[in-house]
Formats: sequence, structure tokens, C-alpha cells
Amino acid sequence: MQTTNPIKNNSLRHISATDNQSMQIIQNKASRSLIMGGVLSMAAFMSGCSPTEATQSETQPDAQKSSAPSQDIEILNVSYDVSRDFYKDYNTLFAKGYQKQHPDSKVSINQSHGGSSKQALSVANGLQADVVTFNQESDMNLLVEKGLVAADWQQALPNKAVPYTSTMVLLVRSGNPKGIKDWQDLARSDIGVVIPNPKTSGTARYAFLGAYGYGLHHFKENVNASTKTDNFIKKLLANVVTYDNGARAATTSFTQRGLGDVLITTENEAHLAVKQFAKGKVDIVYPSYSVLIANPVAVVTGVTDKAGKTAAANIYLKGLWDTPAQELMAQMYMRPSNEQVLAAHKDTLPDIETFEPVAVFGPWTQIMETFFVDGSRFDQLAIKQ
Repeated sequence: MQTTNPIKNNSLRHISATDNQSMQIIQNKASRSLIMGGVLSMAAFMSGCSPTEATQSETQPDAQKSSAPSQDIEILNVSYDVSRDFYKDYNTLFAKGYQKQHPDSKVSINQSHGGSSKQALSVANGLQADVVTFNQESDMNLLVEKGLVAADWQQALPNKAVPYTSTMVLLVRSGNPKGIKDWQDLARSDIGVVIPNPKTSGTARYAFLGAYGYGLHHFKENVNASTKTDNFIKKLLANVVTYDNGARAATTSFTQRGLGDVLITTENEAHLAVKQFAKGKVDIVYPSYSVLIANPVAVVTGVTDKAGKTAAANIYLKGLWDTPAQELMAQMYMRPSNEQVLAAHKDTLPDIETFEPVAVFGPWTQIMETFFVDGSRFDQLAIKQ
């Protein structure tokens, strides 16, 4: 068993039709009204040039650069399911800062949300994303293989292109009537479990890996000798009442349709359910040991280079590391990469012992082959007797 990596001081049976909206592009125009708390300066990530300036800078004398015509820019961010609330606010923040820096231009950010792998496949098959913001490295690697994302995407941005992390937690009914305290309770015969479908959702894969990693840790096994862990996971999966296409659809099944006793979901989605979606109806249970979720981002240069939008797309993503955006992440219950911002929110993002998937299961190519391709371990363990 590999050593664990704590998060410091912070913090295929039924496919639901409720996620049909996940592949729709949601218009988030810069002109919409949204009141943001405090005065947030975005000057740092606005220091780059506009796309028009970038293409003309090599041929124009310096004295003429300032008179270069501006242009309006539209950026499509194709993202995973439960990031929509954060990016809705970040897009407004970014657009205001961009227009302030480029008064003759306007930038509009459009969004597409769904299961992370489903989204990656859509981009690979032709969806014209300018940037992708996923929750799994393997989804990004698919676009690298297709020649849409640069092979060195992890070096193009800070922290290996991961602006924030998260982890998996358990969302239960208010008052926790079933007394669910940790992963092992999800294998009890009286528990109904709700998770998305690991074949389409990166969040669901983390849910499965979180439970499986707990089993290996608890039973002191490894992925190649895992009899007790496999039996535990088989019981847990036998309790699954629905596999939804994406994480937000799973939240809807749990909070609005009333399915199950526990939802396995990301920390930020659980907090949003407590504060907004099902206020007063659900509680969060932090497991004793869970999986660390990295959320990588990249410019789809195979699209932006042709459209002349690479400079604007880079500015958009680089802004995720600026303090206002990092603060917004923490407010949305994501764990920002900025340690100072993260530490300031330790009351809402508490300590939890975590493990990195690649440290326990090997690289993502191996994880996918071992657990999630057709006929692999997830399929074997999910068969109900």
C-alpha cells in the first residue's frame, strides 16, 4: 500500500433521462447581471494581449500596436458535470476583467456540462471546445491522442494545470437516520446507494476508486490481492439504486426524486446540496479515508489556433490561479491550489486523509484498463446475484 496524501487544513442498471441537458451549451454572456461580493481585481490575468494583438505583434511596429482593431471573442468551455456553478460565476468575473483591460472588445463564455468522459468524447468527435476543464487526467489524454490538446499541457499552467482539487464524501438524509459513518456502512443490506455511471462520469470513477481505495486500506490489501476488498465493493454495488449519466443528475435523483439513503459525490457538490439544492434535507458525512480528485484544465489548441483564439483562451485559464478566482473556488467548496486561500477556509473544508489514485492503482491508463473498460473489474463486481 502506498503512503497517503492528506489534504491540509481545508478544506449499469438504470441511466436517468434527467441528464439530457448535460450536453447542451449553456449561454453565459458577459452582459448578464450577477452581484459579486467585494471588489475583485482581475488585473493579473488580464496582463496578456488580446487575440488580435497576438497575431499582429510580429508584423506591426510598436507605435502602431495600440491602434490595432479589437474584436469580440467567444470561448466555449467544455467541462464536467458539477463544475457548472463555479464557472457560471467565474465567467462573469473574467468577462468583466477582460473588458476592463480591453475596452473595445467583449468576451463571451459559453458552457457545456456533462459527465467528464462523455464530454471528452464529444470534443474528440468534433465539439468545438476552446478550453476543456475536466476532473480526470485520462479524459485530457484522449484529446492529446487526437492532436487537439498539446502534449505538454501540464507544463503550460501552474501546478501541473490543476487549479483546484476535491475529494469524495457521503451525502445522507437530514439527521442521518441510517447512521452512516464511513464507507463500510454502504455495504449494509439496508442501505440504498446513488452514484453516477462510471462509464460516462469521472465523478463516478472517483466514487468507485474512493470506496475501493478505502477497502484496500482497511483490509490491508493491494490491487493485485484484494479478495476482501472485492467482496466489500460487490456488496456496496449491489445496493446501488440508480446509475445516472452524470454527477448533477445523481444529485437530482437523491435530493429531488428521493432515491436512496446516501449519495456518493464530490465535496463541493455535497456542500451545494446542503446550502442550496436540498437545504435542511441532507447532511454531509466525511469518510475517514478518501480519494484525492485533481481537476485539470487545458486549451484546445487544435481548435483555438485555427480560430485565432489561443491568446484569449490562455488568459481565461491562467486567471483560474489569480487570488479572486482561487477565493471563489473556496467559496464554492473546492480546494484551491493557493495554500493561503485554502487555509483561510479550513472551517468549511476540513482535514481528511486522502490518497492519490495513481499512487495506489498506477497510472490512469492502467486504472482505466483494470477497472472501467468493458468487462473489467467494475463490470465484474457490479453484477447483481
